[in-house]
Amino acid sequence: MRLLFALVALVMLTGARDPILVPEVSQHEIQLRQGFTGTELLLFGAILNPDGTRAARDYDIIIVLKGPTQSIVVREKEKVAGMWINADSTEFRSAPSYYAVASSRPIADVVDDKTAAIYELGLQWLQLSPIGAIDPEEQQRFSAGLVDLKRRSGLYREAAKGVQVKEQVLYQARMFLPSSVPIGIYTAETFAVSNGRVVASASSKVEVRKIGLERVIANFAQDQSFLYGILAVLVSVLMGWIAGRLFALV
Repeated sequence: MRLLFALVALVMLTGARDPILVPEVSQHEIQLRQGFTGTELLLFGAILNPDGTRAARDYDIIIVLKGPTQSIVVREKEKVAGMWINADSTEFRSAPSYYAVASSRPIADVVDDKTAAIYELGLQWLQLSPIGAIDPEEQQRFSAGLVDLKRRSGLYREAAKGVQVKEQVLYQARMFLPSSVPIGIYTAETFAVSNGRVVASASSKVEVRKIGLERVIANFAQDQSFLYGILAVLVSVLMGWIAGRLFALV
């Protein structure tokens, strides 16, 4: 009985020592308008004891910013007779449209592979969920290809030592959203890690949306996709015809 009480007391004390996170973002709404060239998002907050006092020890902080998931088809190019053509392809049902992670130290130095996989802490641990049966080696190849494409377009990012922690209380990280950033609801998740274990987490939301003419066009393309396609073709033909006439006059 004494041993039971001792264990209960130990668990209660251990839980009481776990910190709480108070996260915030510099913008809860990002508006995409004509001429938008990208923006920097500041994610910051505080690490506190449950009673609101300053945390008694150091914690590693990892921040993950994810955009809405989407279905993506990845096609592999193959050179045939001197020409590049589409070969094999794989469709992923739940790839994040945007993914950025920043940490106070390199993630491999903060958590083990199992923990990183559970919380998807890092590009190599993204759960992309391919549709249908696929060979593991092929899945790995297509996943690496998708991550590489997204990384080169600025939509997937990693920043080791991208989180600054001051006096064991305040933390902050800056993440850049490029001009091609997709619209939707983004989730910013903050994790406090101690001795390789995630001891606290908190999240906040950011909405990316189009306004003005861009919003009208985006809504029209989504609601009237067939008409939008026809108009796009007609505009392309018209612009080609105008360009041809101008060159003929030169």
